[in-house]
Amino acid sequence: MSSLVLLAVLAFVVFIVLAALKKKQVGGSVGFPYQPAKTLFSAAERSFLGVLDQAVGPEYRAFGKVRVADVATVKPGLGSSERQGALNRVSAKHFDFVVCRASDLSVVCAIELNDKSHSSQRAQDRDELLLRVCQAINLPLLTVPAKQGYSVQDVRVQFLSATSPLRPGVAVDA
Repeated sequence: MSSLVLLAVLAFVVFIVLAALKKKQVGGSVGFPYQPAKTLFSAAERSFLGVLDQAVGPEYRAFGKVRVADVATVKPGLGSSERQGALNRVSAKHFDFVVCRASDLSVVCAIELNDKSHSSQRAQDRDELLLRVCQAINLPLLTVPAKQGYSVQDVRVQFLSATSPLRPGVAVDA
């Protein structure tokens, strides 16, 4: 009978050790090495968002840092590796801003705020990818150069021009 108790204790110890190892793996080998980000937007992005909100008016809502994969989904009918490849190309990318109809939150326009960092080859490749995705889904992409200040009226004109029925899926440079 003592060997039965010893076996039960040993099984219990093994169970506890395995549970502890599994718990450690959930956080990875380094645990959860995160800290709060300082801000969601840069100063230029915050400034532009305030103007954008006014420019689009109450019939639209502007959202910032929206994942491309939340705006463009992969078409059905691809093989699993092609589907995964297409998803991987956009999964870590985001639009600076998207503008949606307030009534149903359907996306009507994507906006990229371009500062001097967009002159690098890597950034240009990313910008080209965003443009091609927008063309594929027939979504206007408005590119706005970053600057010290923005006119609500100028941004409104640019937005309306980008979203007019004659220009869907076209990149519009402000």
